[in-house]
Amino acid sequence: MSAPSAQRPSAQTHPPKVTEREARQVAEDAREQDWRKPSFAKELFLGRFRLDLIHPHPLPAAEDVRRGEEFLARLRQFCETRIDGALIEREARIPDEVVNGLKELGALGMKIDVKYGGLGLTQVYYNKALALVGSASPAIGALLSAHQSIGVPQPLKIFGSQEQKDTFLPRLARTDISAFLLTEPDVGSDPARLATSAVRDGDDYILDGVKLWTTNGVVADLLVVMARVPKSEGHKGGITAFVVEADAPGITVEHRNAFMGLRGLENGVTRFHQVRVPAANRIGPEGAGLKIALTTLNTGRLSLPAMCVGSGKWCLKIAREWSAVREQWGRPVARHEAVGAKISFIAATTFALEAVVDLSSQMADEDRNDIRIEAALAKLYGSEMGCLMADELVQIRGGRGFETADSLAARGERAVPAEQMLRDMRINRIFEGSTEIMHLLIAREAVDAHLKVAGDIIDPDKPLSAKARAGANAAGFYAKWLPKLVAGPGQLPGAYGDFHPSGHADLSGHLRYVERASRKLARSTFYAMSRWQGRMETKQGFLGRIVDIGAELFAMSAACVRAELLRTEGDHGREAYQLADTFCRQSRIRVEELFTRLWSNTDDLDRRVVDGVLSGTYTWLEDGIIDPSGDGPWIADATPGPSVRENAHRPIR
Repeated sequence: MSAPSAQRPSAQTHPPKVTEREARQVAEDAREQDWRKPSFAKELFLGRFRLDLIHPHPLPAAEDVRRGEEFLARLRQFCETRIDGALIEREARIPDEVVNGLKELGALGMKIDVKYGGLGLTQVYYNKALALVGSASPAIGALLSAHQSIGVPQPLKIFGSQEQKDTFLPRLARTDISAFLLTEPDVGSDPARLATSAVRDGDDYILDGVKLWTTNGVVADLLVVMARVPKSEGHKGGITAFVVEADAPGITVEHRNAFMGLRGLENGVTRFHQVRVPAANRIGPEGAGLKIALTTLNTGRLSLPAMCVGSGKWCLKIAREWSAVREQWGRPVARHEAVGAKISFIAATTFALEAVVDLSSQMADEDRNDIRIEAALAKLYGSEMGCLMADELVQIRGGRGFETADSLAARGERAVPAEQMLRDMRINRIFEGSTEIMHLLIAREAVDAHLKVAGDIIDPDKPLSAKARAGANAAGFYAKWLPKLVAGPGQLPGAYGDFHPSGHADLSGHLRYVERASRKLARSTFYAMSRWQGRMETKQGFLGRIVDIGAELFAMSAACVRAELLRTEGDHGREAYQLADTFCRQSRIRVEELFTRLWSNTDDLDRRVVDGVLSGTYTWLEDGIIDPSGDGPWIADATPGPSVRENAHRPIR
């Protein structure tokens, strides 16, 4: 247990009371405000189809390919010989010897520069490695991703001082596991209410508070902790990032959480009581914590869809093998249209999702484009489509899809963990920003250009003089912008002809569709802002559909560009064109439905029903059931103070 410490400076760590506007302002202040580099996705939402930003498809340097492929070969051998995914699922724990083997392999330092003892892999090969190891065990994929994508290495790489890099990165590259601690029992996607405090005391800060869902927290050696520094004389205050030693006095892992999936995940509840952290361990200035977290996630989010690509590939393999041998009514089930459509969806979507991840990753490596929207779209699209593919595989497998791998093996059949895949994939719609939060985050970036020229017009707190200036600026912007949304290359029959080579499917028509749909999307956004103005931010259903359309258009573009790349390289070009064509045709159906639902939906009716549910109008509908839930509060008490529980921290030995 953590013993009470001597009297030290402290602060109240109850979640502060904030208004909706204050909460939004905190999130807004943490955004990257400027666009210093071009962004394909940002332009797409503005009705400008900048194919030149992604085509020809960017390629990695030969040396990066050589080093990446060499590591993938070693990692594959390790996964095949040292990782037992079924054992991890049964025992709900990754064996220490497996983690130590990954350390020896250098897997903890895939993204860390070689001068600090890391492998220095590109984002492309880091993601390929995660897809590979995640297919062997999703829990190991999550461990490595949390360590490098959102844990200590990435924020230090971008914002750390040279002294911090020299001190911590060599440890993180070979021996030390890291974790990222932001969420609290009563604070999720609304960081304005963050309660964990960090009070300055001489050359140290004193941390108090409780963190929830600390992925890797149970086994971590180093933590990156977000805490609120009180504003005081000489201290700007605000949410601030710190590197904290996991075994520091006053830190207690009070509980290891268990989940429906990712059973080997070392995720817990961590309490800080009067924990002394050197000021030298602060990352960046006071108040920069959220900006550091969001900037870290710009590329960090790509790790999750990368593992969704691995899952899609596995789903396709199992669907192919199973549906070819399972017969119904005299034919393999794959030959029945209802099942065949599911297999086609899995194949085409896996191709497109890999195209999205590889394109975004290569753009991140080249650092010539701003990919904050692309990475967010990849996370959103990958997590949603990954879940759908896993669900379709369970359906294709029928009763065997619902049966556990252990049960299948016990009765003499192949141990296919389809139901585990579905359980493991489900968290991806919540991890690193839920689908709903991603919709809002991407929508905010998508309308950034509009808010910069017209934001003051719809801001109720701005004076009339500011509104007048904004009106003049908006008039000039829209006078130039709106006419460009009327016509474009998408209306020219021969446009994008390079994507219709002889003997291949015609992808040029799909790119023309993307160009037309991009302009339609921009017009729809403008119309909505004109119609709802300041109430636009409350139209989350509309904004979500706008983002989903953009995600489909981005995926279609990436799929076409990847198919052309494979064709020019002579690597399955004809087959790639067929997959891209099929995906785009499936995607266009979804896009048309989303465009219809922008204006024909039940959003207003849904709000009325919600009002009725919350007011108790429909409690009669709940009659006739027994609630098996246990007793206890909906949200656990996170009052600061010493821990009364045994420390569940378990360093890897």
